[in-house]
Amino acid sequence: MTTRRRFLGTASFTVAGSMLLQALPTSLSLAAATGSMLKRPIPSSSERVPVIGMGTSGSFEVSQGGAEYEALKDVLKRFFAGGASLIDTAPTYSNAEDNLGPLLAGGGYRKQCFLATKLSGVSGREAGFAQFASTLKRLQTDKVELLQVHNLRDWKTQIEVARELKKQGKVRYVGVTHYLDSAHDELAEVVRATKPDFLQINHSVTNRGIEKRVLPLAQELGVAVLTNRNFNDGALFRQVQGKSLPAWAAEAGVTSWAQMFLKYSLSFEAVTAVIPATGKPERQSDNLQAGFGPLLTVKQREEVVALVG
Repeated sequence: MTTRRRFLGTASFTVAGSMLLQALPTSLSLAAATGSMLKRPIPSSSERVPVIGMGTSGSFEVSQGGAEYEALKDVLKRFFAGGASLIDTAPTYSNAEDNLGPLLAGGGYRKQCFLATKLSGVSGREAGFAQFASTLKRLQTDKVELLQVHNLRDWKTQIEVARELKKQGKVRYVGVTHYLDSAHDELAEVVRATKPDFLQINHSVTNRGIEKRVLPLAQELGVAVLTNRNFNDGALFRQVQGKSLPAWAAEAGVTSWAQMFLKYSLSFEAVTAVIPATGKPERQSDNLQAGFGPLLTVKQREEVVALVG
């Protein structure tokens, strides 16, 4: 099976990218080497967030003390040194919150982190408040930047729970999420009815459904958008096996297919940030590069769609 590691191994990186893939970036971080990462505003407040975020599903669901856990320390160090800040997690991602909390605290990153989590898999007010209280303990914090109603489960109740927590100062922004094409219409209706600060939904070169209704609606209503599954769960790398990047890739600051796939989503103005998950330091460095340089034109996006097929 074609893996992302294979693409990273054969890609031609820029000087800044090479620095990130070698020694750990410290004062010579990506942001210092190539200028600041692109940021976009959250419409409800005008606060700006870096366009490259990170998810934790799968990647942070590892045993503490093992090699994978130790690698996450490097993943986070590169993430923040590169100018990123938004990390998305959930109480139903196994032990991801249990790992993320201590890692943020141990690295001294909590103040830098725009921390997003969810009300996930629960029904009823009391269950929502109880889950959030547990989440704060697991994340070793007293508040989060973004609380989202996960996959629209019991959304009418849980969005009110989230808004009450916002009033209490434990949450700064409220959002709703889903991850399936089949949920786009329902998500759009919920967004129109509730006008949250954020919505999170799947988007990739081969899963473009949000481009028709969800993105225009978010722009119309002033809702920030996080896109997940940008690599279509790894399937996109298999689809470009043996294919070269377009001739214009370097002009767009793209040196890998991962960067191309992330820039594809970011090239839509309504998309606030992408949140690819990774537990591999070298992949983190690669992902971060997508936050720098030009975004894709409409013509370039169309060419990428045609190439991936």
